[in-house]
Amino acid sequence: MLRIAVPNKGSLSGPAADMLHEAGYQQRRESKELRIVDPENDVEFFYLRPRDIAIYVSSGQLDIGITGRDLLIDSAAEAEEILPLGFARSTFRYASKPGTVTDLDGLKGKTVATSYEGIVAKHLADNGIDASVVHLDGAVETAIELGVAEVIADVVETGTSLRNAGLEVFGEPIMKSEAVVIRRTGADVEEPKVQQFLRRLQGVLVARTYVMMDYDIRAEHLEAAVAITPGLEGPTVSPLHNEGWVAVRAMVPTKEAQRIMDDLYAIGARAILTTAIHACRL
Repeated sequence: MLRIAVPNKGSLSGPAADMLHEAGYQQRRESKELRIVDPENDVEFFYLRPRDIAIYVSSGQLDIGITGRDLLIDSAAEAEEILPLGFARSTFRYASKPGTVTDLDGLKGKTVATSYEGIVAKHLADNGIDASVVHLDGAVETAIELGVAEVIADVVETGTSLRNAGLEVFGEPIMKSEAVVIRRTGADVEEPKVQQFLRRLQGVLVARTYVMMDYDIRAEHLEAAVAITPGLEGPTVSPLHNEGWVAVRAMVPTKEAQRIMDDLYAIGARAILTTAIHACRL
């Protein structure tokens, strides 16, 4: 039975549960549940603190985990990313009072407050910067105002919290994070149960990214239409009852669907429809 760690709370929890549900896995009904068994899929889920998941997976007690790339790196656990999941995206950056520190070299001799000590210490060391790191749990925006540090390093999404605290970001991003599937370093990623799990999640990712598009077009315009909707291995083309017309079906990126419909209409396509994809295997 595959043993999988899932975030029990926070910004990772809901989207992770939704993705697993879309992939056909049973999920908990109450937030108090810490473990459930899905016998039909031969999987056991453990709901854990996101920060702890990499540690559990690295120990070998759990086979796979879903956590943030930032939490994986910060943990320094013997685990590695095997599939990015495309949600809970964030950017990790330095911030300070305007005009006090403007680039990475300006961090020399400074104190940096953060909740991600592992990430910051590694980044400073990789860049040859001699600076102190102070670990704080929770919001770190007040660390500068209270004199704990001259600089903070934190996850930045919209930047509103930093601006409200009178801070501004500087330098290049330390890292970009998102939800990822992780596996113990050196473990067999090709194990059939692991591969099945990854294929299901990849199917959800594709289903969220593409829609199925159907349309009718005159045969003499087919090549132009296929150039607009090449599909993955090529579109499906079928003759229609009306002579000289064909029906075409192809997967197209969801974000481009409206533009593609406009382009198809312009070359004579009609009865253009899009349909959501709920699951797939490529």
